[in-house]
Amino acid sequence: MNSILEICQEVADMTATQRPDDLFARNILSNAIFLSVAKNELESLMRYGDWQVLVKEGSFQTFEGKIFYPFEEILPDFYAIVHNTIYIKDEREQILGALTAEEWMKQKCFEYSSSKVKFRIENGGFKFSGQVPNGVKIVFMYRSNGICRDAKSYEIKSTLTKNTDVPLFDKYIVKLGITWRWLKRNGMDYEEEYNEYQKELKKKFGLEQNVQDIKLGRLHDFSDEVLLKI
Repeated sequence: MNSILEICQEVADMTATQRPDDLFARNILSNAIFLSVAKNELESLMRYGDWQVLVKEGSFQTFEGKIFYPFEEILPDFYAIVHNTIYIKDEREQILGALTAEEWMKQKCFEYSSSKVKFRIENGGFKFSGQVPNGVKIVFMYRSNGICRDAKSYEIKSTLTKNTDVPLFDKYIVKLGITWRWLKRNGMDYEEEYNEYQKELKKKFGLEQNVQDIKLGRLHDFSDEVLLKI
């Protein structure tokens, strides 16, 4: 995999400009511009949608008396919930039910043992109402805020900190994105490069979303069929 510096150097070759040798050398304007547009591109891709590389499983357990669980408290790398993926599991890790926006409006609760568990997504977290049993496990899929990984440790990071950092996204898409952004930043015509970028971005993202629905069947006596994406 190419590092962010190597990708920026390829962009420099394509645009007939001086190659950056250190993106973090702040005393060189051209290097600083490359770093700025690279950060903008990677952050934009992270916000674009539920890329497979960013989707993770998150979970937490309830505590009696606590009604609000902020996302950032549960998961430091949280960016967004993946829609229709919230489940309750029992002590044997069996799925008891799934809470979707539609199901919330229809039932507004889960049957969990002898108690009713009521919660909704509100103000950047899970908010429960009524009696909250202790030890209920809520499981969900979420999109992380990662944009790159460390070349040696493979640690996922939410910002670029080294020339050797490797973007999490497709190299060709990243290169196209940095190219049109660099041209725009320098007051040059970028329409052709931008159009090519948008075409390839939609194609790549569409391929990732082209998955098949598998029916899990009824997970709850009042729920509709729940679909698992693979």
